[in-house]
This record gives sequence, C-alpha cells and structure tokens, in this order.
Amino acid sequence: MDPQQFRETFARIEQAIGEVIVGMRPVVRGCLTGLVAGGNILLEGVPGLGKTLLVKSVGDALGLDFARIQFTPDLMPADITGTKLVVETEDGGKRFDLHKGPIFHQVVLADEVNRATPKTQSAMLEAMQERQVTIVGETYPLPKPFFVVATQNPLEMDGTYPLPEAQLDRFFFKLQVDFPDLEEMREIMSRTTTNQTPEVKPVCDAPTLLAMGALAREVLTKQDVTDYAIKLVLASHPQRSDAPDITKQYVRYGASPRGAQALLLAAKIRALLQGRANSSVDDVRAVARPALRHRVILNFEGEAEGVPTDRVVAGILDSVSS
Repeated sequence: MDPQQFRETFARIEQAIGEVIVGMRPVVRGCLTGLVAGGNILLEGVPGLGKTLLVKSVGDALGLDFARIQFTPDLMPADITGTKLVVETEDGGKRFDLHKGPIFHQVVLADEVNRATPKTQSAMLEAMQERQVTIVGETYPLPKPFFVVATQNPLEMDGTYPLPEAQLDRFFFKLQVDFPDLEEMREIMSRTTTNQTPEVKPVCDAPTLLAMGALAREVLTKQDVTDYAIKLVLASHPQRSDAPDITKQYVRYGASPRGAQALLLAAKIRALLQGRANSSVDDVRAVARPALRHRVILNFEGEAEGVPTDRVVAGILDSVSS
C-alpha cells in the first residue's frame, strides 16, 4: 500500500460510515485513526447520540466481525472471556471444551463499560493490551485485527464504577460525542423516521486495515517532533519542577509513555491524510486532546472545582514550546 491508496481507502471508509452516521466527523476520524494505529477507543457522550450505531457502522465498513457486550453490575468476567465446559465424549469419557466469549471478535463494543464492577472490568485488561485472554490457566490469542471500542455516559453516576487508571491508559483515544446541531438533527429525523433504512457496505477488509497500520508506522518523525511529544507527557506530571502551573495545581498523576506513543502514531496518520511523508509538531498538537485527556488524573482540587481535563491539556500545550 502507498500513501495515495491509504488516503483513498480512509476516505471510502469515512464515506461509508457517513451513509448511516450524521455529523460526528471528528469522532469518526478519531475512531478510525485509533483503529488504524491498532488502539482501543473510549467514546463518552449522553444517551441517544448514536455511539452504539457508530461502532457497529465502523465494524461493517471495515468488513470485520462485531460483538456487543452490555456491561451491567451483574456481568461476570467469564461472560466476556468465555469459560471451559465439561462435555461428554463419544466413548463415555469427559473433556473440557472451550466456550468462547464475545471478546473473541475483531471489533468488540463494551457498551456502558463503567457500569460493570472493577472485577469484571479487569477482565478486559489483558485483551486490550496483549491481544490475548487467559481462561482457566490457558492463554488464547485474539483475532487480528482486534479492537475494543467502549462507551460511557458522563451524566449518570448511580450504579457506575470509575474506570481504573490502568484500563483508561489502554485506550488510544478518548473521544467526546457532542450533541448534533439543527441541520444534523434534521438529517437524523429524515433518515430515521421513514421506511428507508440506510446500510453500511464493507469498503475495506482486515488485511487492508493491517496494511494501513503498517504504512502509518513507516512515516518519518524527526527527533524534534518526538521530543515535543515527550515534553508534553512530562509536562503532565506535577512532581516535575518544570511542570506548568496548571499541572501543579490540578493534576495528581500525569500521562504514561503510552500517551507519547499515541501522540506520535496519531500524528503519523494525520500526516498521511494530509499528503505528507513526515509528521510535524502541528500534527502532535492536533491530536493531543484525545490522546491525553483520559490520561491526566485530576487531584482533589481539580475534581472539586470541576476542571475539565481538556483545559489542563490546553494549558500544557500553551506552556510547552517546540
């Protein structure tokens, strides 16, 4: 695959998703950027904005098999990963057979992921990072490509459990799904209150998606661009003497090295989409919010004052020079 094919394929995927999804262009592009980079995505938005439909449409456009897991307080880890069942053999003996859970699909929607208990959420950690699951002491690889796209509601707090920092860090991007404007609402009503139901047709497949990811990693990144991404991550740590004032005032923990990896990979994909063979500082700045907003953990003061993490990331961007 060459850069021109990359851009054309990416555009076809966006267009196919647009047959069903109205608006959400930054969210769709962010979601596809994360998937091309081989990362997981966290979508946050109020109910009814089409988050579930978006994930289903992405899976359909990419030609990948899709599974949805509805996270609830009574969901158990085995409901996600699967388990081994005792079955009787033809000769009257018994053996253990693997009963695979929904995690063994290429695109897994973790719907309302923060409604499950921490014990159940922890069942996702190995899958999201190592692309494998361990069941009764035996490890099984997951299909390639494999992505988790999780959704959460920012409003309802009753019956929810905050996602552990270790799990948040395994999301490549956290994307905010905003409410549609007037024109988008009109188009949504036009598409959803008639007898015509638009469908997403596959315009890509797994090998093509993997080839796109491989090409993105070949994009050149100069040392000063890499250093800038590293400086952004370091500036999110309040214990550093050179941290900006907003970090020292409101942040408890900063981003991990995965944050710098997300910045650089997303910057490479953005460069390809703009027809460039090398990424720039502007590319890194453009992807900083979705890559870092969930990796910046606020302290008590930040939470008490309701400081958005986007405001902290913006302050870091303003304070770190290239």
